[in-house]
Amino acid sequence: MEISLKAEDIFSIGNFNITNGLLLAAVVSLILIIFAVIFRSKIKMVPGKVQAVVEMGLEGLLGLMESVLGTRAAAEKYLPLIATIFIFVLTSNWLGLLPGVGSFHIKVGEDVVPLFRSPAADLNFTLALAIIAVFTTNFFGIVVLGTFTHIKKFINFSSPINFFVGILEFLSEISRVISFSFRLFGNIFAGEVLLTIIFFLLPYIVPIPFMFMEIFFGAIQALIFAMLTLVFLSASIASHGEEHATEH
Repeated sequence: MEISLKAEDIFSIGNFNITNGLLLAAVVSLILIIFAVIFRSKIKMVPGKVQAVVEMGLEGLLGLMESVLGTRAAAEKYLPLIATIFIFVLTSNWLGLLPGVGSFHIKVGEDVVPLFRSPAADLNFTLALAIIAVFTTNFFGIVVLGTFTHIKKFINFSSPINFFVGILEFLSEISRVISFSFRLFGNIFAGEVLLTIIFFLLPYIVPIPFMFMEIFFGAIQALIFAMLTLVFLSASIASHGEEHATEH
């Protein structure tokens, strides 16, 4: 039994290495794209069972977003971002738990490595996702407030206190990237290690409860990542005065 902290390289395209975590992330993307295309072609005025379940989930998410953003229009505007993050992370976490994901091995050079690996168990994946989330929230802040007003949160020479606050705001953006990436990576990687050890020591009945636990934790981590993005988005698109009022 071998547990690797970093994702293993499977093959290369030029100088770009494809890891087993990236490969499964591509499979997740392909599955979601195919499902979206098929689902869109089958949307009806009178929803079927699958459409009804999807609509209930979206209504629940919209209600949650409305409670944070304040208006239904804002919730509908930013739904694609939050829903995409939640669905993509959730699918990645759950697909990484399927039997066989870590069982198929291929030989790469002198090493034998798993063909697939849970994407969130690769720090590169969670770091990229965190950068996208933080960059997007700041981009929408610029779109809503204007470039000068948004940048004024970070660079403000009106007084020494505001200048110091701006530095703290900039450092908080960097800390968000770090906390986003390590929180998701740590929880998913720890769960993967736990299941690997349990399957190795007690491979039959005992791992089943832990599988259900990891399914639950995978959903919770996806929801936390999406909700934190939503909260940071709400802070980015709020004016400076509204942001302090919200905090109070």
